[in-house]
Amino acid sequence: MSDSIDLRRRLILGAALSGVASRAFAQADAAARPAGAPSSQRMEPLHHIDAGPLNIGYYEAGPADGPVAILLHGFPYDIHAYVVVAAQLAAQGCRVIVPYLRGFGATRFRDSTTLRSGEQAALGADVIALMDALGIRRAVIAGHNWGGRAACVAAALWPERCSGMVTVNSYLVQDLARAMVPISPQYEAALWYEYYFQIERGRAGLAANRREIARILWEDWSPDWDFDDATFDRAAAAYDNPDFVDVVIHSYRHRFGLAAGDPQYAELQRRLAPLPPITVPSVTLDGDADGVLPASDGRASAAKFTGRRIHRVVRGAGHNVPQEAPEAFAAAVMELVKV
Repeated sequence: MSDSIDLRRRLILGAALSGVASRAFAQADAAARPAGAPSSQRMEPLHHIDAGPLNIGYYEAGPADGPVAILLHGFPYDIHAYVVVAAQLAAQGCRVIVPYLRGFGATRFRDSTTLRSGEQAALGADVIALMDALGIRRAVIAGHNWGGRAACVAAALWPERCSGMVTVNSYLVQDLARAMVPISPQYEAALWYEYYFQIERGRAGLAANRREIARILWEDWSPDWDFDDATFDRAAAAYDNPDFVDVVIHSYRHRFGLAAGDPQYAELQRRLAPLPPITVPSVTLDGDADGVLPASDGRASAAKFTGRRIHRVVRGAGHNVPQEAPEAFAAAVMELVKV
């Protein structure tokens, strides 16, 4: 039997099983699952490639000829949010790419004069630039937090490059025109860090206390996640990137209209302004213990998904669903893998 036929059979079996498994995982209590891989496990070795304005550091696993899954982390996390997910997908025959986002870990700007932008258009464009650099035509693009926003932007603006999308917290393209419209005080309180970062005291605070701020956010956003110090420290090393503070501050100021965007992304931002729909097959996940964005039934964002969309609530998981409930996240990706 040829290797290609064997791979095809493994993928068909994996995709078939994932439909059953995903329902079970989405309904299972995350507290009953392991909290993730041992904190000593690292996603190594890293690869590096020039992609657009960045030299991107990324981890790769799985067969080079497998269907591609690109996994995108958020703030304040790193690639190790996918340490279990990546292994599970690779074992099912996927080629898995897990890049450090701009401003994190091993990723660097190629030109010292480039604006250290964290705007949503830049994050989405980085995904496509990475795919171009690696010669990847289409991929399942999956992410949470900033990575989920990057996935939404890429899927909305380049649907021909996206064979499927997985996000946590549904549709994440920012409605910049309504950025100053207040929400319920109950939910405003959870966004204290966004307002803190608008002032120079917040920039100085992030520069001086990046680990302490991130630790507070991890604990607030995932109150039921019993992570250890080593797990946090493994991720926190990514905050030592020299551009971390600039990218983070720009991201949170730009979304409130208080920082200008990078002109090279102006046309992309214009195309994002009307909040374009996601037309590709999608699976959206919410953790029912999310401390910043409460879980929903998905109906509020349903109109933004004009392709096939499945929404699930993952019991016991907080904001960092890929790391807290890796089986559910991996199963969602496998549902979208095309043979």
